[in-house]
Amino acid sequence: MSAPEKKILLETKDLAVGYSTTQAPLFENLNLQLCEGELICFMGPNGVGKSTLIRTLAGLQKATRGAIRTDTTTDLQFPIAVVLTDKVSTPGMSVYELITFGRYPYLDWNIRLQEEDKRIIEEAIEQVHIQDILQKKLYQLSDGQLQMVMIARALAQTTPIILLDEPTAHLDLNNRVEIMRLLRNLAHKNKKAILVATHELDLALQTADYIWLTGKEKNVIPGIPEDLVLNGSFDEIFQFKGFDLKTGKMMHEAHRNKVIHLIGDGFEYLWTKNALERNGFAVTSENGITIKIERGTQPCVWVMNNQRYTSIQGLLKYLCD
Repeated sequence: MSAPEKKILLETKDLAVGYSTTQAPLFENLNLQLCEGELICFMGPNGVGKSTLIRTLAGLQKATRGAIRTDTTTDLQFPIAVVLTDKVSTPGMSVYELITFGRYPYLDWNIRLQEEDKRIIEEAIEQVHIQDILQKKLYQLSDGQLQMVMIARALAQTTPIILLDEPTAHLDLNNRVEIMRLLRNLAHKNKKAILVATHELDLALQTADYIWLTGKEKNVIPGIPEDLVLNGSFDEIFQFKGFDLKTGKMMHEAHRNKVIHLIGDGFEYLWTKNALERNGFAVTSENGITIKIERGTQPCVWVMNNQRYTSIQGLLKYLCD
């Protein structure tokens, strides 16, 4: 039994994107779809025009040709919320005040929040888990906290589509992971279509339902992450230097005249192999100097030539001497 088709919330028809009808477009002949319940990561080299396409889809910039259609089965006046990289110009504003701006398109001339508006704002705050910073001023926030607040403001708009331009730029690993997991959960649980322009290749491969990959012919290549890895699309576009995307690792030269036969499994095996290859050893599953990982003890033990080592560092010191 086939899965039901997802509702298309936005689609483009022969879309061309750029800054002038008299100049060559950045993208052209784009026929793309954003569907409910999906997180799509938009990826490509710097300067290719990802931000321009985001702004065009959001209606902030005119397309040079073609059309953008949003779902017409609903009567939503504002179907798209957008989070751009622009700096907030009022750093003295409180977190709660900024989030309320997500409701301003729905307010009448009194600009007064109704109970329903307050309920929606509270729900957005709970979804992003920022209850403890509501009274802080924006200048008091870390970059990660500010991104969470901007996402909450977008959620307060209650739109089926959210577009984000580099929401994890300049953040540490914990914040990058938290934001990408949040966006994935929001797409799946709230049936939103969320498009994220990002350079976070490792996180995109693990969280995105689909990838939009910028092509060499002013096009966009859509697909699931795994297919784009295996068919070579990522390699062709990014032309990785010293990085093997299929394994997710940097390529190391085996410059030492020693081959290691590593026996083991689990995380210990993966990190031992990483350490050996990083230090110039070739690692095989057959011939060579045998190292066996014993996981049943605490701490883990590495056995080589009847010698037992309780750390990879100690093992490497012996091998490198």
